[in-house]
Amino acid sequence: MVMLKRILLASCVMVAASGAAFAGEQYVDETGFAISGYDPVAYFDLKQAEPGGAQPRAVPGRADITANYNGATWAFASEEHRDMFVANPAKYAPKYDGHCAYGIAQGGKVPANPNLWRIVDGALYLNITPTVAGFWSSDISGNINKSEGNWTSLEAKDASDKSWKAIRDNDGTYDGTAPVK
Repeated sequence: MVMLKRILLASCVMVAASGAAFAGEQYVDETGFAISGYDPVAYFDLKQAEPGGAQPRAVPGRADITANYNGATWAFASEEHRDMFVANPAKYAPKYDGHCAYGIAQGGKVPANPNLWRIVDGALYLNITPTVAGFWSSDISGNINKSEGNWTSLEAKDASDKSWKAIRDNDGTYDGTAPVK
C-alpha cells in the first residue's frame, strides 16, 4: 500500500511538472516589463466604462517597485499594490499571458495595449487596438468562450515579440511610457 501511494504521488508530481513546462510566456514588449510597465493591481481600482466606451488610462508602475511572476518583471505604483500582487498574482495578471484577448479568440497570440482593458468576472483582459477592442466588446462573453477554447492550444506557443506601440491605430491611446522612474 505504501509503495502504491508513492507511485501515485510521483505520478502527480510528474503531471504537475509537465503542465508547468507547457505554460506560456508572458508578453513583454520593448520596455522589458509585463503589461508595458503598468500596474496590474491598479486596474481593479479604476472605474470601468460601459462596453464600447473609452476606459480610464492604465496606471504606470514604478521601475523601483517590482516583482517577478511568470518569467517577467512587473512594475507597481505602490508597495501595497506589489504586495497584493505577490500574494495572489493570478488574480491580477491579465488573462492569456498579457496577449490580446480578441487575438486569442481569433486563434493567435498578438500584443496587447495596456490602455485597452476590461475586467470581466474578476479577470483582466487586454486588447491590441481601439478597433479590435470594439470587436471584442461587441460580444464579450462569446469572445471569452472562443478565447478559452483556443488558449489550450495557444498557451505553449512563443509569446508575441511585436510592439503594440508600432501600430498606428494605437496613436493617441497613451501619453508616455511606463514604468516611471
